[in-house]
Amino acid sequence: MNFIKTPTKGMRDLLPKDMIMREYVLNVMKEVYAKFGFELIQTPVVEHIENLTSKQGGENEKLIFKIMKRGEKLNEGDLNDPETLVDSGLRYDLTVPLARFYANNYPNLSLPFRAFQMGNVYRAERSQKGRYREFMQCDLDILGEKTNLAEIELINAVITFLSALQFKDFTIRINDRRILTQMVKYAGLPLEQLDSILISLDKLDKIGKEGVMEELQKLDLQKEKIENYLKYFEKDTSSIQSFCEQFDMEKDIVENLETILETVGTIPNAKLVFDPTLVRGMGYYTGPIFEIMVEDVPFAIGGGGRYDQMIEKYTGVSTPACGFSVGFERLCLLLEERGYKISEESEHIAYIIKDEQKLKEIYPKINEERKNKIVKVLIRSKNFKFQKENLENAGYLVVEE
Repeated sequence: MNFIKTPTKGMRDLLPKDMIMREYVLNVMKEVYAKFGFELIQTPVVEHIENLTSKQGGENEKLIFKIMKRGEKLNEGDLNDPETLVDSGLRYDLTVPLARFYANNYPNLSLPFRAFQMGNVYRAERSQKGRYREFMQCDLDILGEKTNLAEIELINAVITFLSALQFKDFTIRINDRRILTQMVKYAGLPLEQLDSILISLDKLDKIGKEGVMEELQKLDLQKEKIENYLKYFEKDTSSIQSFCEQFDMEKDIVENLETILETVGTIPNAKLVFDPTLVRGMGYYTGPIFEIMVEDVPFAIGGGGRYDQMIEKYTGVSTPACGFSVGFERLCLLLEERGYKISEESEHIAYIIKDEQKLKEIYPKINEERKNKIVKVLIRSKNFKFQKENLENAGYLVVEE
């Protein structure tokens, strides 16, 4: 069997025991999100390469699994130019496909449209704990709602979902990309280097102020301006209004965030905090952004924000949009590490048959029990002790016939 290779690094086989937790979490998610009026949709794993490289996916566009042209599509001249060999790729998130989906189907959708997606996405990146090259993503999006009702409903739905899984020790950090932009502008730093500046700021909790200072100096920025910029983050953040006064932030942007915080604060188990260092890596965000952190866990288990300009690039029609994605893989890993127990609604029984001739006699009884129980039927193996132990460890009551 040496010719059978293991999956590509960062891609996994999932055993039945793995699928129990995953299916349970997905079912809870479906049930909760449906109560908020979100409708389940599906998009293809493969997207046209021009959609995936439209400069809306940030750093993820460097991680695309590209698919080469096939058959009659492939011209001999393409062989001299690697870029022309590619016409499609595997999706790296669900937001870009959603924008394309909406552009193709919006005449048949009710507005505002509440979309719920679940599906595998692919990124050719270095694998790490809870992060793989192939992973399940679960997205909620509201398209066509320009007010902060979209942010409030998305955050509410995710809080309700996490609460249904017995999570209580999570915090949702919130910021606004326009605040981040104004801070860079007010400090006298060049807006044409905004993305690079924010990439460094995003590492503040990992490399500290001195580390960020060092990275920003490598961008040939003036040291004095960098120091002034970083001083903004030293001020108390308990009041968004007081924090934003130091760089003349527009009043409506501040009031919008305050309304979101105050309204979500009425939801049970809700804990929101304003965090001006929150960046989110995607370049398509245009307004409020948010991220879920769990106590004593070093990584976020979800995030999202408003992206009002993306869909217009596909349709030519201005369409406000806001989304929230839960890190499904990390969430399942966290539940397993915490020993989360799934309540069993059905009894599990395993019938071990010694004599195959007896199967005809007991089969009506077995099918009757399957109406309200989970029933396995197996022929007794030579190593019955091992067979029985495996079934009992899996939660089955073993019955010998």
